[in-house]
Amino acid sequence: MRHILMSLRNITKAYREKNKEIKVLDNISLDIQEDFTSIIGPSGCGKSTLLKIIAGIEKYDSGEIIYYDKNIKIGFVFQFPTLLPWMTVLENVALPLRANGLNKDQAEEIARRYLNLVGLLEFKDFYPNELSGGMRQRVNIARALAIEPTILLLDEPFSHLDSLTAESLRSEIMDLWLMGVTSVRSIILVTHNVDEALLLSDRVVILTPRPARISKIINIDMPRPRDRRSDEFQRLEDLVYEYISS
Repeated sequence: MRHILMSLRNITKAYREKNKEIKVLDNISLDIQEDFTSIIGPSGCGKSTLLKIIAGIEKYDSGEIIYYDKNIKIGFVFQFPTLLPWMTVLENVALPLRANGLNKDQAEEIARRYLNLVGLLEFKDFYPNELSGGMRQRVNIARALAIEPTILLLDEPFSHLDSLTAESLRSEIMDLWLMGVTSVRSIILVTHNVDEALLLSDRVVILTPRPARISKIINIDMPRPRDRRSDEFQRLEDLVYEYISS
């Protein structure tokens, strides 16, 4: 059994505007384990809201989050790169480290290490507008890894990339994860892409339409790398679509 890092218990969330209330999450209970988990469900069901609650950047209305390790740190990669255009690549990656109290030299030494991991060290003095979309997202990933998180949250980070770039970036993240060269012990990916979820994940968490509940958690036991054309992959793909549409 995989080690549990934190647990969500009966998490509910609603958005309120004037006299209207829209319930987004309804009694979500989920253990965050030392594995790669994908969260999938209909558009607008609250997947990104759930990820932000896990990250601690969105409040929830009721329920409880239990931390089993007081030193847990969480890194977040947003759907679109959130890089400051007036800073170089190196300065962008070093920014959260400087904010946490490291001096310039210490922060940039760590930033160089993680830029090297994502293959962008030679671009450290470039500015974001001089990079392709895929390269900017690699910088985003390096910045999230540089804080040495326990849990890495990915909010559809490949969805705006062309298919070849997305495929390459997925492979790179999986290689970093499987090689154990970072501090990350758990990855949680929000995606609309069933193939992506099945290629990457140990578990797929399927949410219902809003207000979201967990309709099913599917464990993926296929060895990696995975073959989209295999009978087992096709069976699991059909199963996920069945739960999404039910």
